[in-house]
Amino acid sequence: MVAVSDKPETLRTARASGLVIMNQATLDRIVAGALPKGDVVQVARIAGIAAVKRTADLIPLCHPLRITSVKVEFAPSIPVTGLAANERALAISATVSACDRTGVEMEALTAVTVAGLTIYDMCKAIDRGMRITAIQLEEKTGGRSGHYHRQSATTGTES
Repeated sequence: MVAVSDKPETLRTARASGLVIMNQATLDRIVAGALPKGDVVQVARIAGIAAVKRTADLIPLCHPLRITSVKVEFAPSIPVTGLAANERALAISATVSACDRTGVEMEALTAVTVAGLTIYDMCKAIDRGMRITAIQLEEKTGGRSGHYHRQSATTGTES
């Protein structure tokens, strides 16, 4: 692990996102709460939050952090180019904060990933063709490297 004991504790935040691509009928059942395993979105939210707390156990060289805030959100049926006519996307976003010596990017990415896997698990009986995709860091603040925002990263600069 990288030594962080000399780094100051600062407020650090990270926001990650991802998509679960599925059939329209699957998304309709999720929104209606009509799946045998229960409320998919609420279970996926809890799974994402729990995953944040276990990130250091899952990623071998990741430091355990004192998490101060986790928010996992979902947006059904967002427009995504390149989908088949019967496919829709369920967007996942996770924002994590901590006052610590290293960043929370891995925690935010882990929350999105585990929330997506939970959605897959809860819906696989009706839609095995689902895809978890586009998991990425959107923004991070705090620490020595400062502010990173994905939109400005395309030009090679950070804002």
